[in-house]
Amino acid sequence: MEFTIKELTLNDLHPNLLQHFSRHQEVKRCWRMEGDKWVLKDVVFDEEWDENLKKEIVENDLANCLKAGGFVWGVFGKNNGLVAFASLSSEVFGSQNQYLQLVQLHVSSEYRGKGIGKALFNASADKAKMLGAKKLYISAHSSEETCAFYKNLGCADAQEINKKLAKLEPYDRQMEFVI
Repeated sequence: MEFTIKELTLNDLHPNLLQHFSRHQEVKRCWRMEGDKWVLKDVVFDEEWDENLKKEIVENDLANCLKAGGFVWGVFGKNNGLVAFASLSSEVFGSQNQYLQLVQLHVSSEYRGKGIGKALFNASADKAKMLGAKKLYISAHSSEETCAFYKNLGCADAQEINKKLAKLEPYDRQMEFVI
């Protein structure tokens, strides 16, 4: 199947953009910090986005990212509409202003394992590098699969923790990627 990555604008963000997007994940195990080390624990739940949440992500998260000067990419299948997306914040942070945050990276469940997530990640890293960042910062879902995805791309635990992001999602694993 052929896919096209497109940098999106506010004009591309319509309420039904994610209508056919499946954010389904059956989580069996998650990473949890115990003392000073990460431990894989049995944490079982299904994650699924409903239509209201999909609209909220488009109308709030993605739109606000673009309005603040950030970037959003969409991956489109030949006849299937949007199958993946990513967003990159424009807000630099860190002790040496070294980080830009990869805010979101999601691939519709039926399209995972085809290299789409890696392509979006690389597009985000390339843009961050072009903007002068030295590292991508990822507040990653702590599921075994999500952390493995980022580790396979070369991400590691963040050397500096963004306390604001860690407080928003206390179970997320704070990671970074050196560009």
